[in-house]
Formats: sequence, structure tokens, C-alpha cells
Amino acid sequence: MTETDRSKKQEILETAARLFRDRGYGSTSMRDLAKGVHLQASSLYNHISGKQEILQLICFQNAHRFLDGIDAITQRHDDPVVQLEQLIRLHLDIATGDATAITSFNDEWRHLEEPHLSQFIQLRKQYETRFRAIIRRGIDAGAFVETDTYVAFQTLISAMRWVFDRHPSERALPAGQVVADISKLLLHGLKKG
Repeated sequence: MTETDRSKKQEILETAARLFRDRGYGSTSMRDLAKGVHLQASSLYNHISGKQEILQLICFQNAHRFLDGIDAITQRHDDPVVQLEQLIRLHLDIATGDATAITSFNDEWRHLEEPHLSQFIQLRKQYETRFRAIIRRGIDAGAFVETDTYVAFQTLISAMRWVFDRHPSERALPAGQVVADISKLLLHGLKKG
């Protein structure tokens, strides 16, 4: 594959992610996608086999971004507090850096066909298990309050999800400030002292 082909395929993925975010996977046609990348629909198939391949690439690329991220974090840091801080930063950095792909990853994965759907669910479960293990280690070490790790995980993920979905008009704050404020709130709450 040439550099031009790789570049066009990346453009197709990014355009598809935006269309999936704005219209939903089911309402986005290959004709819509071809128009978005300024190709004839028939030419689009020179780069991609169809919507399902696009969705698979988006979902699996992002799943591996998170898994690679948690690998790097756990290899660099032993302290579960630092690991959790870094995981929050990972989520927010990815969300502020590539909101369109993350939106597709978060919402449209349900449209994956088998066997890819099952494989993707396994990757999500693997990530959740590892994330919850960090929370458990923090609880066991006395660094975090005693709580159910599933509740803690879902609360943290849900609290960060809005960053993926925020409207462009809500992006006045610099991404770095959003990341810092959310990290502080999630780790320390609003309570003083």
C-alpha cells in the first residue's frame, strides 16, 4: 500500500467516524461516505470493502489504544493512585484528541457483526478487568475508599464520557485545562479539606 493509499484510507476512516457520530452507523451510506471524501462510490471500494470494515477498524484501533495505554501505565508505575491518575488522563487525552473515532467506538460498536462483535466485547472486558484491578489494589492499599470496583469503574467512565460528546461550541476551554479539572474532580471530589 502506498503512502497516498494509506492517507486516503485514514481520511475515509476519519470521515466515516464523523458521519457515524452525526448520523449513526445505520443511517450512514457508502454514498454519503464517498461524497464526504470526494470520491465516486465505486472508487471508494478500492480503499475499503464496506461500512463493516470501517467500523471494525475504528473500534479495534481504539480498543488497542486503550489496552496499549494501560500496558504502558502499569509498566511505568506501581502505585495504584498514580496508575488511576494516568488512566483518567489517557481517557481524556484520547477523547480530546480524537472525539469522532471515540464516539463511534463508544456508541456504534453494537453494529459490529460476528465474529468481530464478540472479539471486541472481549477486548472491552479485558480493559475493564485490568482497570478494576487497579482500583482494587488502591482499596486494598488504603489509598481509595472501600467501594465496589464495578461501581467505581462505571462512575469514572461515565463521568468522563461527556468529554467525548461535547459540542464544538462547548470546547472553549483548552483541552489541557479540561483534563486537569476532570482529573482533580474525579480523584478528589468537590469537598474541601
